[in-house]
Amino acid sequence: MPSATNTITVNRPPDAVFAFLADGTTGPQWRPGILDIAHQGGSGVGARYRQGVKGPGGRRVAADYKITAWESGRRLAFIATAGPIRPIGEYRLEAVSEGTRVTFSLSVDLSGIKKLLMGGAVQSTMDAEVRSLSKLKQVLEAG
Repeated sequence: MPSATNTITVNRPPDAVFAFLADGTTGPQWRPGILDIAHQGGSGVGARYRQGVKGPGGRRVAADYKITAWESGRRLAFIATAGPIRPIGEYRLEAVSEGTRVTFSLSVDLSGIKKLLMGGAVQSTMDAEVRSLSKLKQVLEAG
C-alpha cells in the first residue's frame, strides 16, 4: 500500500495553521500539483471540495475530496471522492515551543492491475505531496 508522511514545524500557533489547512481553497498557495479547487459545500466534517490536479502529461485529473475528521487545532482528515486513485489523508498538529508541529500523511489501497501499473507513480506523487509541507511553512511564516 503506497503511503507517505512528512513532519515540519511552523512558527505559527496551531489554530492559525489549522484554519489555513481547513480552508481547502488555500491549497494552491503551497501545493504545486493543484490546478483548480473550489469549495462545493458543507463545513467541518462533510465539507466537500472539487479539485483538479496535474496528471500524466500535465492533464487535469479529478481529485475531489471531503473532510472526514475535524478536531480544531489538532487534526484534519480527508478522503478523495473522485479520480482514479482515492487516497486518505490526515494532518496532525501539535503545539510545540517553536509553534506547531505538523504531520501530513497520505495512503491509498491499490490492488490488482492498479497496483501493478500505477504503484510507483502513485508513490512518487504522494512523496512529493507530503514534501510540500516546506512550502506550507514558507507561506504561513511569511504571512
